[in-house]
Amino acid sequence: MTGVLNDAAKAAVVAGRVAHLVTVNADGSPQLSVVWVGLDGDQIVSGHMADRLKLRNVRRDPRVVLSIETGVVNEHGLAEYLVVRGRGDVVPGDAAGLLQRLAHIYLGPNVVFPPGTDHPEGLILRITPESVSGVGPW
Repeated sequence: MTGVLNDAAKAAVVAGRVAHLVTVNADGSPQLSVVWVGLDGDQIVSGHMADRLKLRNVRRDPRVVLSIETGVVNEHGLAEYLVVRGRGDVVPGDAAGLLQRLAHIYLGPNVVFPPGTDHPEGLILRITPESVSGVGPW
């Protein structure tokens, strides 16, 4: 599905604020992780150097929810936040390259992350947004 994220939602995704990623555990309970996110076309992406519970959860059940606080307080005094519901797909990829790109946003322009040079391929979580909600112009 394309076009779910309007320009304001896309700006919130790439603003360098951590996202709260919710996946579904095998027993049906929610699992929450804090992740760095970026955009690749209409998909939200995050990089992972190792296979973790959140990624195993997505492989089993692709439903995910992301929330991002924007740091903006609107004219009604409400803190704006974006909630994205979608479907995740875990694929092999240049996780270190994606994390380096995101580190420049989250940590600073001169940061090298992850440290070192001999990185495994890693995994990319690609989220296809299906709906948005929250407080803000989305």
